[in-house]
Amino acid sequence: MSSKRGKLFILSGPSGAGKGTLRAIALSGVKNLVYSISCTTRPPRAGETNGVEYRFISKGDFENKINLHEFLEYANVHGCYYGTLRDDVERELEAGNDVLLEIDVQGAEQVKNILSEAVLIFIMPPSREILESRLRARGTENEEILKVRLNNAVDEMSKAASYKHVIINDELDRAAQELKEIILSYRN
Repeated sequence: MSSKRGKLFILSGPSGAGKGTLRAIALSGVKNLVYSISCTTRPPRAGETNGVEYRFISKGDFENKINLHEFLEYANVHGCYYGTLRDDVERELEAGNDVLLEIDVQGAEQVKNILSEAVLIFIMPPSREILESRLRARGTENEEILKVRLNNAVDEMSKAASYKHVIINDELDRAAQELKEIILSYRN
């Protein structure tokens, strides 16, 4: 066990803002930073592997974990459950590692209420039009789901002001550097 507890960093933002890309860059470029893999009931997208991007579990298993209070946070987003297991995060923080969560605004608020020291970072797309273009280019959602995600994005972006840091992901290298600098600024 490390004598110094790690820091918890939370990345939020609408679908298509670039959270996953920025997360991957930060994880590869910042030592002692680990990613806590969330659980979800949504089906895997092409190229996703269970236990890598998410733990894909059934709705029944998810609801059982809710009843057992195993989640640090959870939410129903776009009709599917997403949640972070409390033990995963606590184990890494106690080991002295900084932990990065990529969760929605509902989950971020839940975590902040439990772990007030969590650092909230919002990833903002440069515009709604660019966000829509990114989501369409991804090709992972049908038109109905795409409309839901875009409507939710407007609501999520309205909550950016409650975050400690907001990064506009208009230029990937600059945004990634800004994220790394924010994380490193919390280390002594």
